[in-house]
Amino acid sequence: MSGQSLLAPGKLSPVRPVPGNIRRPEYVGKPAPTPYTGPEVQTPETIEAMRIAGRIAARAMAEAAKHIAPGVTTDELDRVAHEYMCDHGAYPSTLGYRGFPKSLCTSVNEVICHGIPDSTVLNDGDIVNLDVTAYIGGVHGDNNATYLVGEVDEESRLLVERTRESLARAIKAVKPGRQINIIGRVIESYAKRFGYGVVRDFTGHGINSSFHSGLIVPHYDSPHATTMIQPGMTFTIEPMLTLGSHDYDMWDDGWTVVTKDRKRTAQFEHTLVVTETGAEILTLP
Repeated sequence: MSGQSLLAPGKLSPVRPVPGNIRRPEYVGKPAPTPYTGPEVQTPETIEAMRIAGRIAARAMAEAAKHIAPGVTTDELDRVAHEYMCDHGAYPSTLGYRGFPKSLCTSVNEVICHGIPDSTVLNDGDIVNLDVTAYIGGVHGDNNATYLVGEVDEESRLLVERTRESLARAIKAVKPGRQINIIGRVIESYAKRFGYGVVRDFTGHGINSSFHSGLIVPHYDSPHATTMIQPGMTFTIEPMLTLGSHDYDMWDDGWTVVTKDRKRTAQFEHTLVVTETGAEILTLP
């Protein structure tokens, strides 16, 4: 892997405004969201609304990804995604969630997740994850993907490719009547073939009218993840694989999570609804 310097926090730009006619999630302006007490199985009406939210989130992420290049700041990627969501009537779900100051997460190189867009400049050879969630119609759609910046070394490229593949395999494993730990079992067994670490403390989650419903979707084979998968359940799968240890440190900002050994990490995510025979991806552009 290239011997690039480790990341350091950059400078934040002012909070971007959201037009007043766009509906806000209930947690905006509060220290934490109201705990979700509803069902994990959603109505057809909610699922249809989530298709719309998921499509906007996927398109916003794709639009921001078009601007990924050496010399571009992560704050610029935030601007692009923010404007796309607002232009399509959606609220950027991360903006104001537990005080998060930006409209998407940008996690570069050794950042596992929750990187805050700022003045950090992308360099040739970096990898960067964009995590975009849109709120519209009273529901959320959440997705992320890791992208290559310029010419990336083979080790990093393979990590990204294989992390994407681990998500695809996990989605195929989703079937009604299986326990939710089948997801982590599939991801972990695939990652082990390449000696990758699988992050444990950050997981997939239930999602609907709530950004995080309380349902936990581990990406490793957890004996405690015994929830039975049922048609109509909506949740994310978002494996985080590392070139080294799955242990992590957190920056003083309370959000940015980096690998403890500072080796690179990649992540991919989709929001799904369980069907009678498998899973439908709701975050497709």
